[in-house]
Amino acid sequence: MTNLTMDNFEAEVLNEKKLTVVNFWATWCGPCMMLKPLIEALSEEMTNVKFCKVNVDEEQELSMQFRIESIPTLLFVKDGKIVHKLVGFRSKEELRREIEARA
Repeated sequence: MTNLTMDNFEAEVLNEKKLTVVNFWATWCGPCMMLKPLIEALSEEMTNVKFCKVNVDEEQELSMQFRIESIPTLLFVKDGKIVHKLVGFRSKEELRREIEARA
């Protein structure tokens, strides 16, 4: 899973043609830590989707740019546009359904 920064966000996400799921998270966030293994498992299972992550403490400018107010937040980006946003913990099954609906 790619770690995103201001330097690589455009190349890794905005220029990507396939659906990209961007996980905004922090190490101190309990729900983020619960979500992490689910996202990692889905990234191995769903090879047609790109998965990336943004540490909100390290990349505050990206968090502000995308108006991230709560974490975890998942942004679904396709062809350079945000097509969906999920805030809060979700089950693996629900995440899979949300991703498949947009892939």
